[in-house]
Amino acid sequence: MTLLILMIVAAMAFAFWSASRAAAERAEAVGRDACRAAGVQWLDQSVHAIGLRPYRQESGWLGFERTFRFDYSINGEDRHVGKLVLRGDRLVAFTGPVTRDPSTLH
Repeated sequence: MTLLILMIVAAMAFAFWSASRAAAERAEAVGRDACRAAGVQWLDQSVHAIGLRPYRQESGWLGFERTFRFDYSINGEDRHVGKLVLRGDRLVAFTGPVTRDPSTLH
């Protein structure tokens, strides 16, 4: 019985870790695309998770809303912070470099 509980807990931990990595990869792609579209330099080539909170999905199930930050530079000598919020794999909030055509962010 103990082994079964341990296996269930391990599977849940792996599923959470896998979903977190997928969200980080999605956030990285969105941040990189936003910087490219705005013509600014994306710094450190990474995003950093700064928040995690539960939310209720449209289906009624609980999901996680993850907040990430990234750094970018306009002229190569400055540093600015961008932030994006993902619910699942859907972008729901973005603060960062702006582009003339916001529809290029997906």
